[in-house]
Amino acid sequence: MSLTPAGGLRLHTQRLPGRGDGDGGPTVVFLHGLVMDNLSSFYCTLAGPVSRAGHPVLLYDQRGHGRSDRPPGGYDRDTAAADLAALLGSLGLDRRPVHLVGNSYGGVLALHTALVRPELVASVVLIDAQLTGDWVEDMTDTLSVAALGLEHRRLPEQLAALGRRKEARLTAGADALLNRTSLIEDIAAGAAFTSHDFARLRCPVLAVYGEHSELLPGARELAAGAPDCELYVLPGVGHTVLNEATEGLCAAVLERLGERAGAVVR
Repeated sequence: MSLTPAGGLRLHTQRLPGRGDGDGGPTVVFLHGLVMDNLSSFYCTLAGPVSRAGHPVLLYDQRGHGRSDRPPGGYDRDTAAADLAALLGSLGLDRRPVHLVGNSYGGVLALHTALVRPELVASVVLIDAQLTGDWVEDMTDTLSVAALGLEHRRLPEQLAALGRRKEARLTAGADALLNRTSLIEDIAAGAAFTSHDFARLRCPVLAVYGEHSELLPGARELAAGAPDCELYVLPGVGHTVLNEATEGLCAAVLERLGERAGAVVR
């Protein structure tokens, strides 16, 4: 793992090679969710199987998360897409489009990048991502409540006193991100995707959602409106697809990546 310069930041990155000595095809870039999440959520679930199947992998902690730099601003979607573009350029991965796999809010960023920087994106996999409805307001409210709780309850200090160092470190990072950056305001300034956005997508999309997810209606709108979108619903789970339905999710992702590789070969 290393800190990679990208657009004035240092982003914590991890690369895994594709199997074999030849060209492993486009790199698969994983985008994690918000606040408490980081690249480890993919490292422990999908990244290994994808790499072993022959696909080069890039994992990174997004701006403000994990071990990456945490500037006071720049947490809007356009800046996130610019961060990704800068990172790909810094690593020499901008010569061909990449596959984006985004979990939860990472899926929002993946889809947004496909819309504003289509030349960078070969395909998108969304894992229970927020797309339509009132999710921006709901997420802003949830994050605001969490920020107040972290600020007044001093959880990092309490956890450290109990010897729970890892949890204390993660909670301190969440406190800094929510209470000392523009993250909440930047998310609040965004908007849900529209049918017009879906119709403009130029790359194939695979949307993997839990059967009981509250976000499934938005995925159905995406599947109906995008030129090339497959909706894959995993039974028995809700929003926690990545951790509770890893095997089924991995099978769907590997099948899609195999299809995309086949299309390139042909």
